[in-house]
Amino acid sequence: MASEQQLPVVKGARVLMVGAGGIGCELLKTLALSGFEDIHIVDMDTIEVSNLNRQFLFRQHHVGQSKAKVARDAVLKFRPHISITPHHANVKSPEFNVDFFKQFNVVLNGLDNLDARRHVNRLCLAAEVPLVESGTTGFLGQVTVHVKGKTECYECQPKPAPKTYPVCTITSTPSKFVHCIVWAKELLFAKLFGDKNQDNDLNARSSHSDSSTDPIEDIFERRLDEDPEQYGRKIYDHVFGYNIESALANKETWKNRNMPKPIYSRDVLLNKTDSSVVSAMTSLGLKNSQEIWSLVDNTRVFLESLKLFMRKGKRYIHDIGNLVFDKDDQLAVEFVTAAANIRASSFGIPPHSLFEAKGIAGNIVHAVATTNAIIAGLIVIEAIKVLQNDARNYRMTYCVEHPLRKMLLMPVEPFERSKSCYVCSETALLLEVNIHKTKLKDFIEKIVKRKLGMNCPMVMQGSTLIYEEGDDLEDDVFAQLPAPITSGTILMVEDLQQELSCNINVKHRDVFDEEKEHDQMVLTGWTPAPPAEDGVGATNGGEAAADVREPDEVATAPERSAVVVGNKRKLSEISADSSVQRENENDGVSCKEMPAEVVDDGEDDLVMLDDGAWEVGKKPRSSLQ
Repeated sequence: MASEQQLPVVKGARVLMVGAGGIGCELLKTLALSGFEDIHIVDMDTIEVSNLNRQFLFRQHHVGQSKAKVARDAVLKFRPHISITPHHANVKSPEFNVDFFKQFNVVLNGLDNLDARRHVNRLCLAAEVPLVESGTTGFLGQVTVHVKGKTECYECQPKPAPKTYPVCTITSTPSKFVHCIVWAKELLFAKLFGDKNQDNDLNARSSHSDSSTDPIEDIFERRLDEDPEQYGRKIYDHVFGYNIESALANKETWKNRNMPKPIYSRDVLLNKTDSSVVSAMTSLGLKNSQEIWSLVDNTRVFLESLKLFMRKGKRYIHDIGNLVFDKDDQLAVEFVTAAANIRASSFGIPPHSLFEAKGIAGNIVHAVATTNAIIAGLIVIEAIKVLQNDARNYRMTYCVEHPLRKMLLMPVEPFERSKSCYVCSETALLLEVNIHKTKLKDFIEKIVKRKLGMNCPMVMQGSTLIYEEGDDLEDDVFAQLPAPITSGTILMVEDLQQELSCNINVKHRDVFDEEKEHDQMVLTGWTPAPPAEDGVGATNGGEAAADVREPDEVATAPERSAVVVGNKRKLSEISADSSVQRENENDGVSCKEMPAEVVDDGEDDLVMLDDGAWEVGKKPRSSLQ
């Protein structure tokens, strides 16, 4: 419960809570027990069985129901006098606009994806409502405070994109097991059970064709006279046998690499299998998910799972053509694990167990309920400071797994906004493109919506409207538009829902790195550049077509000044000279020892990041009055 001094401001506050998952359940409970009496919750998710081990407001009979509504009902049982308004909806829906946000005194985020976080950050800036952000991953977590004009905004610090891999590596030269998982999940699974018309390299020329002039057979099309067993073996032989043989024909590729070996079902498995259950492991008697299967077992699981997908009368047969990989679908995980292990075997990569493969394919980092509870408590502490306008005592607090200088909770002063942030500092962006090849459609979809996170964009060139949300996107390139976009053109991009606008300077460029910049669109400044004295420029290295991701949760390492942090030190005790790193253990923890920022909501999913240490630069603290 809040103290006597805090109680009036707490009782009179109107709070918006976004997310009712791992952090959200703990947060709603803590808000209610702390004396808050007017709370709104926005969450579009429904309760799943896997939520029940850490989201303690939910029970088995709630599965399938709205998280926001069930959370409200659960808390009202022990705090019946307070007002909790649930919204079972997407926070990006038009109804949650700037005017909606202006109703609240503070916004508390417990989201699980970068896109929604950016959206809420922009609405809070436009509405001038303080935002308290949070995230957890396993034993790690943090709480950050973002107040317009006083601290940096959520987007002042760069958030790395989900781990991506070059297409050529995935399709031709895998060297890690994760490459095989991406191939099995994003290419093979999608080709077999998703849209068969998608373009990828799996449907290479069939070995059944006798000459180069024969029509190319669609190997993934099941013939009427094929039973599931025959179809499964045909697919197996094509992707693990013939396609590998075709790849070996390019001798240049394998000069400095180990050559893969083709694998055909006839060489691995002689006997047919049969089953009557929707689990290849169960039907084949494989019980231990942490056991690494042999090539024979992987082959049996591959064929069995494919057969179960194709079997008439089962739920899958009606969905084929629309399926997407789901880590909670046992059969899908079995198929991807087996396919990845067989491909790994071809390329001499060590196989993994189903348990390990599921973690990679689903990007799983297991949640810890106590971390969520700690972070929820810290959110409420910072929210009360915000409501009291106690800016001098705002803190960003990091929760670590192992003590650093004898501390598990490490508070640090918030930082001032980045001058290179296009969201809160209105810094212009630079877009390098080939104006004779880049299509307006690609610019809107890949740059404006995907990278800049705008939902309802409008693009202007001076007083000329280039694009407005709802317009049909043709294949016109920049230089051929009615109002041509040339090198030196300045485009103004605006999102009316987010009340955000930014300028993009267009620069023509002829040559791009085909592997790193295959989109041939390089946007600079969409994540903040490191300070100039560090000698590092912010660049957009482009995107690869295949990636490993779940939902869009990310973990980032913000660039922080070498400020000393401690859990009981006063602001006046912290040296103004941020370049001096203290060595005395009792002085606290220097920034170079600070953990990476995690941006997860306490769920089980997290995208994988690049290996390597984070580099920390100097950054000024905010001047809080």
